[in-house]
Amino acid sequence: MNLLQRGRGADAEAGFEKLLGGPYVKGAMAELSKSQRGDEADTVKLSELFYGRHRKVVFMGSSLFALQQLSGINAVFYFSSTVFKSAGVPSESANICVGIANLLGSLFALVSMDKLGRKALLIASFSGMAVAMTIQATSASSLVSGSSVIYLSVGGMLLFVLTFAMGAGPVPGLLLSEMFPSRVRAKAMSICMAVHWMINSLVGLLFLRLLELLVPLVLNTIFATFCLLAVIFVKKNVLETKEKSLQDIEIAILPPV
Repeated sequence: MNLLQRGRGADAEAGFEKLLGGPYVKGAMAELSKSQRGDEADTVKLSELFYGRHRKVVFMGSSLFALQQLSGINAVFYFSSTVFKSAGVPSESANICVGIANLLGSLFALVSMDKLGRKALLIASFSGMAVAMTIQATSASSLVSGSSVIYLSVGGMLLFVLTFAMGAGPVPGLLLSEMFPSRVRAKAMSICMAVHWMINSLVGLLFLRLLELLVPLVLNTIFATFCLLAVIFVKKNVLETKEKSLQDIEIAILPPV
């Protein structure tokens, strides 16, 4: 891009020929020229992200981040020490257990993302989170009693953190950076992150009040329902970006001008 901007097209072609081989030079130069024109001339207004041709992908990204937060992940992180305390586990040990679950899930995502694909990881992750929340809801019901309540509650929480870190945590940010064209990426990501933090704040502010009003069984069931809705949303709306170029992704997602 630097060479092309300085009028050294021949040097850029030579670099591509050395890197990619002769047959791919023309295509690479065309894509580079298109990207340069977009960076210089294709300025997108914020309003166009809501009403223009980019609205679908902005809605997709915002919804994905909203569902991520509505799954109850921050409620789990905020109050994990309380659950472990009821099980007789010291807060330091509780933090270590949650951290290990988070680390293992993150390592799995790191190794598997390019093999299994972003969409598959999201579906598996949200599905696992739904199961984990169902386990926690069961632990709060009258179906179990005694030590089983503690085992189900702690086990469900650790499973939730593990499966969240496998996909729903790391994938949305990466996926959306691939889906948004470079000329709108900064503004579109800012909208999605605004939705992310708004829902995050609402969950944090309202969780204790909702817990008092609805009791854990109902609240965990609601979180599990949002996880299932996320699975359906991802299946129907999210494009798999594995092994696709940014240009291919843009063509697949955006309607023609």
